[in-house]
Amino acid sequence: MTGCATAQIAEAPTTYDLVIRNGAIYDGSGSAPYMGDMAVKGDRIVAMGEVRGQGREEIDAAGKAVAPGFINMLSWANRSLIEDGRGMSDIRQGVTLEVFGEGWTMGPINNAMRKQLQGQLGENSAPIGWTTLGEYLEFLETKGVSPNVASFVGATTVRIHELGEGDVDPDAEQLGRMRALVRNAMEEGAMGVGSALIYAPGNYAETPELVALAQEAGRCGGMYISHMRSEADDIGTAIDEVITIAREGSLPAEIYHLKLAGKSNWDRLPEVVAQIEKARRSGIRLTTNMYLYTAGGTGLDAVIPPWVQAGGRDAMLERLQDPQTRTKVLSEMRAAESEWENLLRAAGAEGILLVSSENPALEPLMGKTLADIAVVRGKSAEETAIDLVLQDGEIGAIYFMMSEDNVARQTALPWMSFGSDAAAPAAQGETLKSAAHPRAYGNFARLLGKYVREDKALPLAQAIRGLTSLPAANLGLRQRGSLSVGNFADIVIFDPETVSDHATYNQPHQYATGVTDVFINGEQVLSQGEHTGAMPGRVVRGPGWTGWPDGGACRS
Repeated sequence: MTGCATAQIAEAPTTYDLVIRNGAIYDGSGSAPYMGDMAVKGDRIVAMGEVRGQGREEIDAAGKAVAPGFINMLSWANRSLIEDGRGMSDIRQGVTLEVFGEGWTMGPINNAMRKQLQGQLGENSAPIGWTTLGEYLEFLETKGVSPNVASFVGATTVRIHELGEGDVDPDAEQLGRMRALVRNAMEEGAMGVGSALIYAPGNYAETPELVALAQEAGRCGGMYISHMRSEADDIGTAIDEVITIAREGSLPAEIYHLKLAGKSNWDRLPEVVAQIEKARRSGIRLTTNMYLYTAGGTGLDAVIPPWVQAGGRDAMLERLQDPQTRTKVLSEMRAAESEWENLLRAAGAEGILLVSSENPALEPLMGKTLADIAVVRGKSAEETAIDLVLQDGEIGAIYFMMSEDNVARQTALPWMSFGSDAAAPAAQGETLKSAAHPRAYGNFARLLGKYVREDKALPLAQAIRGLTSLPAANLGLRQRGSLSVGNFADIVIFDPETVSDHATYNQPHQYATGVTDVFINGEQVLSQGEHTGAMPGRVVRGPGWTGWPDGGACRS
């Protein structure tokens, strides 16, 4: 860890709350590290370079890297933080900011949505007291959470708020109300608008509807971020739609968890990179994020055509019990081509691993592939999938669809940041009995350990940039994402020689190691690898927030 950078001039000798000494400082810019110290007062970094004063607490970081706190660009900790505010699996990897918003968000909600969400949170959960997205984020801060939290507003959530779960188009009045919901969320501090376009009912939204919502986000300095309509056969068309929305919405855009799904598409990465680079050269600020695994995770119902799911889960189950409808569904699931993202075709029955079910009768099937279950039941994979969904409409699965070579190559793309696409659970109690994807525990450590240290797919300084200043700049964050005097003291100390992930598909509930100390807003949350119990997390707001001293970026 050698290198040279211009150290900032330290303040005159004084007493600080914290001094970190002798570390290899990676400021987040992607530049080579430099050896030096850092001082913190309150929630801010106040000195860097050679710090001559004393700290009430001092940490010797010799042999370790000192970096800005890591940003999880795709977090599903929006519910797990209600249950356990520590965010254990992510804190132990150095994550200091959880960013929510892949289509579904915790606000805005109406009374019907509140009732449904209350049921999903469980009977032991406190009554939902929020209506808007901003109120939900403030609820987390007041309740007490360790990481900082931020969110896009979900395009799916806005759609359900005004249109329900049917496959319908909004009229002018409904679209106006949807735009107003986005505008309100932006003024509350949302990062932009996020879509999830392979899942019903989000995929019922057509491009003009998404452009209209994106325009509202753009007027407030936000961005559009999307789980595209295809990550497989039609990925080129899906990227074109993102580009169109960015151009017509006059705002930056980002692609969630970039991947090439299905073996027949694995050789198309150069084509996809060229398409993104061309858009960037044309003036579109298009970026991407990813997780570091060859398998994705979602419900088994994702293998069912979207039209079947119109109107919600109960409507889907009723349709699947109709023999004529079932015959049509089977035909579409078996088709060589389709207008929807057929995950069964992308992964194959042997690549779909069942991992969770609310139906006790299905518990013996967890850990088996769809192909294995189909053989035992003496039916086709398609019939077996429908039967399983009828037995449990929320059965969870892991889909093995991606190439390890592509994952490694994607990490080095200069416009790539990173997200777990998972909750932030604690490996204890009832959680140990539940299913999880290893990305919930290992995504960020896997980048630093496997892809940086072992595979040398990219330099450490570049990886840290992708975890910190790059996503911070994309989101338009103020005074976060880099180690600089005046910035918030979100700091991670880790050992580049030992940082590692340990979670596997068979044993996912295993913490990463190698991150020793984490500070969030100047408070120590992780000390020598152990959580301190501190809950200093705050709401981190986007450019449109009306509470900024300058009134925010929103314009009429």
